[in-house]
Amino acid sequence: MLFSSLSFLYVFLPLVLAVYYLVPARLKNVILLLFSLLFYAIGEQKLVLLLLLSSVVDYTSSLGIERFRKKAGMPRLFLGLSIAVNIALLGYFKYIDLVIRSINAILDTQLDLLKVALPIGISFFTFQTMSYTFDVYRGEVKAERNFLDFFTYVSLFPQLIAGPIVRYKTVAAELKERKFDLEAFASGIGRFCVGLGKKILIANTLAVACKIYAGMADKTVLMTWVYAISFSLQIYFDFSGYSDMAIGLGKLFGFSFPENFNYPFIARSVTEFWRRWHMTLGVWFRDYVYIPMGGNRVKAARFVFNILVVWFLTGLWHGAEYNFIVWGLYYGLLLLLEKFLLKKPLQLSRVLSHLYLLLITVLGFVLFDAPSISEALHTAGRLFGIGAALTNTVSTYYARSYALIIVSAAILATPLARQVYTALQKHQAGKQVCAFLEPVASLLLLILSTAYLVDGSYNPFMYFRF
Repeated sequence: MLFSSLSFLYVFLPLVLAVYYLVPARLKNVILLLFSLLFYAIGEQKLVLLLLLSSVVDYTSSLGIERFRKKAGMPRLFLGLSIAVNIALLGYFKYIDLVIRSINAILDTQLDLLKVALPIGISFFTFQTMSYTFDVYRGEVKAERNFLDFFTYVSLFPQLIAGPIVRYKTVAAELKERKFDLEAFASGIGRFCVGLGKKILIANTLAVACKIYAGMADKTVLMTWVYAISFSLQIYFDFSGYSDMAIGLGKLFGFSFPENFNYPFIARSVTEFWRRWHMTLGVWFRDYVYIPMGGNRVKAARFVFNILVVWFLTGLWHGAEYNFIVWGLYYGLLLLLEKFLLKKPLQLSRVLSHLYLLLITVLGFVLFDAPSISEALHTAGRLFGIGAALTNTVSTYYARSYALIIVSAAILATPLARQVYTALQKHQAGKQVCAFLEPVASLLLLILSTAYLVDGSYNPFMYFRF
C-alpha cells in the first residue's frame, strides 16, 4: 500500500486514526502494531515474517547484551548474533543474485540466478533494528523489556519501509507515553499534504518527462539535459515527499521523527550536499561504520580507506547492481578530492561552487538511474554533445512543454518559500494570513493530488525498491 493511493488516504488512514483515538492509552501501541502489520501484509506478506524474525533477534540479543554486560566477550557475542542475522537476511534477499552474477563473471560459470523477490524497504528496517542493538551495546539506551513496545517501534507503518531511519532512542519516551496535541496534529496534516503534493504533483509529472526521454529513438543533447535535470528533481521530490508524509503521519500519532532533507540542491560542495540529503542514512553510516573505523582521526591512507569503504557500502545499500556501487565510489572519490584539493578553490566563488555541485549531482543521478555503467557513460556523453545532435523539433517541443514544471520544481527545491513564510510570521498581519492560508493550501494540495490519483497519474515511490 502506498501513502499516495486512494485506499490509504480515504480508507486505511481514517480507519486507523479513528480506532487509535477511540481506544484507551494502554491499547494505542497495540492498535498501531496491528494496523502496521496489516499495512505491510497488504503489500508484502513475507515482510511481516522478516520483521518478526529481525525483531525477535534484536530484542533477545539486546537483552543478552545487558544481562551479561559484565561477562567478558558475551556482549560482543550477542551483538555479533544480531549483526550476523540481519546482514544474512539482507544479503540473501537483496544481494544473492549480485553475488551469483559476480561469480559467473569472474569464474566464467553459468550458475542460475535465484531471482529472490526483494521485500519492500528491507534496507530501511534492517538498518533501523541494527541501530537499536548497537546503541544498547554502547550503553546509549537500555534494552526494551516490553516486546510489544519494541515490535511497535520496529513496525511503525509511517516510516519503516522508506525512512527516515528512526533510532530507538529518538522515540523511546514516546513509545511509553504520548499525549494528544492539537497543534502537532494540525502540523502533521499540513506536513503530510505537502509531501503528498511533492510526490503526486511534482515528482510524478517529472517522471513522465523521464519516460518520454527513455522511449526516444533520437536522443538529443537538449532532451538529455531535460531528462537529467528532471530525474534529479524527481528523485528529490519523490523521496523528500515521502519523508514529509512519514514525519507528518508520525505527528498524527504523537511521534517526532527526524528530518531527512535540508534543501540539498543549495549546497556548494559534495560534502555539504550529503549533509543535507538523506540525512538519517548519512548519520547511520557515520555513527556505526565511519567513526568505529577511526573516522578522520587517522593517518591519510587510513582516512582514504575509511571514506571509500563507507561510500562503497552506501552505494551497495541503494541497490544490488554495479552502477550503484560505482555511484557510491564516485561520491567517495569526490569527497576525497574536495578534502585534499578543492576545499579552498570552492570557497572562492559561491556561484561557481554551486554550479560545480549541480553539475556533479546531475551526473551522479544519471549514473544512479542508468541500467548499466556503459549506458550511464553514453548518457553523460550526450549531455556534452558526444554522439548526439543538439536538438530537433520533438526535443524542442518537449523542452518547452516541461520548462515550467522544471523551473517551478527548481525554485521549490530551495528554501525560498520557507523564507517567505518566516518573514510573514514576524508580523501580526502576516501570522493571520498564514493561519488562514495553511489549511486552505493543505486542502488544495489534497484535492489536486486526489484528482491526479483518480485520473491514474501516479507511480510507486522510487525508494521502495531499496
